[in-house]
Amino acid sequence: MQEDRRLAVLRAIVEDYVATDEPVGSKALVERHGLGVSSATVRNDMAVLEDEGYITQPHTSAGRVPTDKGYRLFVDRLTTVKPMSTAERRAISTFLDGAVDLDDVVQRSVRLLSQLTRQVAVVQYPTLSRSTVRHVELVSLGAHRLLVVLILSTGRVEQRVVELEGELADEELAELRSLVLRTVTGATIAEALVALRALGEAGDPDGRGPSAATVQVVEVLVDSMSDHRNDARVAVGGAANLARYGDSFDSAVRPLLEALEEHVVLLKLLGESGTGGLVTVRIGAEGPYEELSSTSVVSTGYGPREESLATLGIVGPTRMDYPGTMAAVRAVARYVSRILDEA
Repeated sequence: MQEDRRLAVLRAIVEDYVATDEPVGSKALVERHGLGVSSATVRNDMAVLEDEGYITQPHTSAGRVPTDKGYRLFVDRLTTVKPMSTAERRAISTFLDGAVDLDDVVQRSVRLLSQLTRQVAVVQYPTLSRSTVRHVELVSLGAHRLLVVLILSTGRVEQRVVELEGELADEELAELRSLVLRTVTGATIAEALVALRALGEAGDPDGRGPSAATVQVVEVLVDSMSDHRNDARVAVGGAANLARYGDSFDSAVRPLLEALEEHVVLLKLLGESGTGGLVTVRIGAEGPYEELSSTSVVSTGYGPREESLATLGIVGPTRMDYPGTMAAVRAVARYVSRILDEA
């Protein structure tokens, strides 16, 4: 019973401190949260919480603030992540459904996430190396020109024009299209590269050598799949939200502003992407960089068909609305995954 009550006191302190940025006293807790006990009992509970390292007294004021350990317990004891409201879900759906391609999806997601959480949002572009080939289309643009379209499970689309050495009849084009699709559809990038190179050397399954058109198409597809320019790319939005934390500029804001310039640092901050809707919260010193020990990260993986291809999340000072932020991160990731699944 005492443990449950102290947890309720800690929860109330976290909620009030996040909302007000002011140390929280026992009288305010009793008045605002209806804890059902006296101020004296709350003071005793706060003393125990302080002794155990969950809250601390920042200065001579009677109020207390949560420590990183206190935030950790608060997050770990959340029974559920509060659901987004109907209006919020509708707004997410409307905003993201208007995206026209993968770049647009990423840019819209980072803007939306920063607006929902009032934090700095970071969205990693899906990494090419972890995607699979969804479809390849060959479109004739004339007797000597061919459009090669590569569609990956990430939603990424590559289009290349091939100038053919000779004419390609409709029947030959259909046969080549079928051959390429049999070779790469559903394969990972690594598997597709091996199969394509073999096709370019050996030709079709009947033992005939590769045609000039086959060699050219294979070269274009291999080049497209070998392009890893997205593997370390992230989109960042909402840096202006850090202005809300001006009182802790040197300890929390300045290091984070510097980190926003380094995509590799941001990717390491986000951590490994989880699957199945799992939201990861890393608080303060739990992160990989000592100089960002005043920063928390809330992140999750996203991708089609429950396959996590990349990570999105928010970074910000440890004083944040963890339940609301976790809900927003999870909701945006689910919508982005659905869009990629339907693409």
